[in-house]
Amino acid sequence: MQDHFVNRIAAELGLPPQQISATASLLDEGGTVPFIARYRKEQTGSLDEVAVTTIRDRLAQLADLEKRRETILKSLDDQGVLTDDLRHKVQAAETLSVLEDVYLPFRPKRRTRATMARERGLEPLAEQLFAQRGDCNPELVAAAFVDADKEVPSIEEALAGARDILAERFSEDATVRTELRRLYERKGIFRSTLVRGKESEAQKYRDYFEWEEPVGRAPSHRILAMRRGESEKLLTLRILGPEGECLGALERRFIKSENAAAAQVRLAIGDGFKRLLSLAMETEMRIETRKRADTEAIRVFAENLRQLLLASPLGEKPVLALDPGLRTGCKLVCLDAQGGLVHDDVIFPDRKAQLAEQTLRTLCQRHQIAAIAIGNGTGGRETERFVRGLNLPNVQVVMVNEAGASVYSASEVARQEFPDHDLTVRGSVSIGRRLTDPLAELVKIDPKSIGVGQYQHDVDQTALKNSLDDTVTSCVNSVGVELNSASGKLLSYVSGLSAQMAENIVAYRRQHGAFSRRRQLLDVLRLGPKAFEQAAGFLRIRGAHHPLDASAVHPERYVLVDGMAKDLGCTVADLIERADLRERLQLERYVDDGIGLPTLRDILAELARPGRDPREQFEAFEFMEGIERMEDLQPGMQLPGIITNITAFGAFVDVGVHQDGLLHISQLADRYVKDPNEIVKVAEQVQVRVLSVDMDRRRIALSMRREKDKPA
Repeated sequence: MQDHFVNRIAAELGLPPQQISATASLLDEGGTVPFIARYRKEQTGSLDEVAVTTIRDRLAQLADLEKRRETILKSLDDQGVLTDDLRHKVQAAETLSVLEDVYLPFRPKRRTRATMARERGLEPLAEQLFAQRGDCNPELVAAAFVDADKEVPSIEEALAGARDILAERFSEDATVRTELRRLYERKGIFRSTLVRGKESEAQKYRDYFEWEEPVGRAPSHRILAMRRGESEKLLTLRILGPEGECLGALERRFIKSENAAAAQVRLAIGDGFKRLLSLAMETEMRIETRKRADTEAIRVFAENLRQLLLASPLGEKPVLALDPGLRTGCKLVCLDAQGGLVHDDVIFPDRKAQLAEQTLRTLCQRHQIAAIAIGNGTGGRETERFVRGLNLPNVQVVMVNEAGASVYSASEVARQEFPDHDLTVRGSVSIGRRLTDPLAELVKIDPKSIGVGQYQHDVDQTALKNSLDDTVTSCVNSVGVELNSASGKLLSYVSGLSAQMAENIVAYRRQHGAFSRRRQLLDVLRLGPKAFEQAAGFLRIRGAHHPLDASAVHPERYVLVDGMAKDLGCTVADLIERADLRERLQLERYVDDGIGLPTLRDILAELARPGRDPREQFEAFEFMEGIERMEDLQPGMQLPGIITNITAFGAFVDVGVHQDGLLHISQLADRYVKDPNEIVKVAEQVQVRVLSVDMDRRRIALSMRREKDKPA
């Protein structure tokens, strides 16, 4: 770990260097983000997961920058051009763009117009023009370079070649590139236009047929929309800089006089900007604005995913799940309280209603069903109406978002879980399990198939995957995982566990039965002390030999808690059950070099609610009866809905008509809202008012503002 990395990150984040250094050391030792944030607060100064992740990612970026710096220094040395001054410039570069600017004049490149001009011996002419001396007559000087054998047949050809050399030199000047980069960032504009003849097929991009917007203020979703329109060859997209100011910056740097030679230099500047620099700056701005747009889109996607994964679970109750189907019938499965498949069948509520009713009543009674989960796809509302009409006693009826269920049903994970059942059974199982525990089921599906986020297939896929993996890992570890019932996929997201270790845990369970204590994890194949240290605190064993095995208290602190109980003359179980005993604890007595008050407070809080699920209590939801199609909607209607997706410009709401409506950001509240997440969360139940229904474009506009604010 290099000290200048630590100091730089500390300055960027406004944190003491020792916090950065300690976190970096823990990461170097193989610590995971959840483990470091939860169990190493004394070392990090109680940095949360966001801060630890930021430090981890910034360290990786700086390491990549350092690696590139070393590559460039070696290339310059190999070329024999590495002077002390050049080495200093390379070492001083603090960003990749500045580093590449320094290297640009020396980077091996294809033959350019300037290269060919040099080959024809015109560099001395370029130098004389650049000197801009008053006694320099460009035509007279250029005449000496006319040579048919060197492909310089005329004075004008000689001057043109010299200008090509100067144009390339100007375009590679690091100071100029830095200044122009700032101008493009501050005053550049996006210009989007319709590709001629594509109007009919480009209607979804109608807003961008003739569109201009400042580069610095364009939001992520509009940048991505324009880029997608361009990639589909429906839009032409340019990033244009303030040409006058850019040329002025070039002239201030390179024009030294007002004479004939300077006029040639001015021509070279204009050519260099138009042919080289403007295109280079546009390319850079494309990269930077895409990176910016990707970062924001990925952030929104990750936050939506977090909210969805942490949605309220029904809990361990027997569930009957229905995957609606009008032509092929509704595929039905019954799941026990642990999510195990105990029965599957098919019913036809539309054609064989009496038999369907009899089947449902029988199965609900036989398997003591607590809830019926109905997928919200085609036929979902009709199926829901049929099931609710049965008035089944003590059975909740819940519509479940089935996005991605078909992806799961065809996955290797599903085939391993249910090798003897077809896709339809697996899909129904997924719907049912999403009700009982959304987190445990959704981790089995590629997050991009879950139906949250926007433009997820357009953004940097590596960055997206890393962010979503971080999000899933954070959610899984914040909730904790039941060691004896978790799937291999869920276990693979536990801090410190690889996919192979997770499968080995499942295999160990099959061979030896349920775990009775956390320490048994050390008997699992390839699961060593380091993995145990990272994982143990996030794994729960209900009814375990040691009561703390069901909690988030780490095994490394069991001796401490045993000591607390001994000091009070009670057992650990007593300490968990009795608040009056916990109130007698004087935490300051247990502070030492290895443990401080932050960890002690966490332990005390966990003793008060050992292993309790941090997710909110489940609340059943019902769509408005009789509202099942877009045609049923009328402006002014008040409807219950579920937030399905959140974007930078608003939120999408399922109101039960198979087409989500849009709550534009301006309609989320009576006050100004900068971020929709200030007001709503994915999977949240809301009340909305219909503003308009556009049947042709399949668009529904909704509002959560008060009626008096309804637009005229």
